[in-house]
Amino acid sequence: MKTSYSQILLVDDGGFFPEDDVHEPFAGFLMDGMKLLGTDAVGVGDRDLRFGISYLKARATRAKLPVLSANLINKFTQQPALSPSVVKKVGTVKVGVFGLISDKADLGPSRDTLLVQDPTVIAKRTVADLRKQGATVVVLLSQLGKVETEDLVAAVDGIDCVIVGRNVPLVQSGRMIKDAIAVYGADQGQYMGRTILSLDAARKATAKQSEMFLLSPEVGENAQIAALVKGFEDKFNEEEKKREQQRAVEQQKADTGNNPDHFVGVEVCSRCHTQEAEQWKTTKHAQAWQTLVDAKKDATPECVSCHVVGYKQAGGFQNGTETPKLGNVQCENCHGMGTNHEAFAANPAKITEATCVTCHNPERSPTFNFATYEPHIMHQFSGTMPALPAHPNTMGGH
Repeated sequence: MKTSYSQILLVDDGGFFPEDDVHEPFAGFLMDGMKLLGTDAVGVGDRDLRFGISYLKARATRAKLPVLSANLINKFTQQPALSPSVVKKVGTVKVGVFGLISDKADLGPSRDTLLVQDPTVIAKRTVADLRKQGATVVVLLSQLGKVETEDLVAAVDGIDCVIVGRNVPLVQSGRMIKDAIAVYGADQGQYMGRTILSLDAARKATAKQSEMFLLSPEVGENAQIAALVKGFEDKFNEEEKKREQQRAVEQQKADTGNNPDHFVGVEVCSRCHTQEAEQWKTTKHAQAWQTLVDAKKDATPECVSCHVVGYKQAGGFQNGTETPKLGNVQCENCHGMGTNHEAFAANPAKITEATCVTCHNPERSPTFNFATYEPHIMHQFSGTMPALPAHPNTMGGH
């Protein structure tokens, strides 16, 4: 966009912290990435408080990233826990940006020291303050949810653009709410919004429009960001691999003797189903584990689960060292656990789209179409094989 527009403000609405302790390093990594991209301001959502307010502030200071929330208050000092707002000079325009968090938010470990003030009251006061500072354009980073955000913008004058966050649906084009353009970007970081504000001679916003764009493989990569992602993922994968091996040892001890059912692997199945096994070797399912090894994601749980047999189940894949025979997408992924062979062989079930979409879902495999993919894994197929579309190369992608 910087090649098409000279006055650009880059913001993130917040809610990007990981949801579990295993992925805690992602918080700092994502903030480093935002800074490298030149992000001007970041909002705060429930998830960003899950490690505590001190943790969030420390990471923001380290990344030199403006993290904003006008109504998140330290209950003992009665002062804002974070910067309420910021005024940025963007070309010839002064843009005021502020953040709001929902009064229903989970305040995490700092819930005893934080409180959330009424969003509408604080919004009116903050917009007035930003206008006094000379801001001719005001942007709200909202973590109130769809309905509450829309109600607030309808009740508060002076907001030109609002980024709507907290479990909101994707809306392809922005919607006007009174005088403000509302942008709905969903979650998972798969979309980027472009909002265009036309300005009059006084540098005030007149015409407003917004559109969301899927970050598909057609979107080019920034070399610095790609290097940052690669370095972080490789380091995280190696650390997780060590932890995974230790967990596997403990899990195998717990599983021993507790459950007679287990996965047997393709080598056992191929003793009787030779022709099917040979055909399977020609499919991408037979290379699924190697693709993770090559990408250094072979210890990333959200990737591993769909590239092996019975991940984390009793008698299933634990890691590449302990259970290498269960790497790749094998017979048992589709047909069932090998020790239950007698039961499903007597009443064989047809493999349907429902089997595939446990992994090929919209988040991981957005180009998946059952009719296109099915011939590539069928054991008997005659006809012209349809070409498969490219998958997006994103973190957590398939």
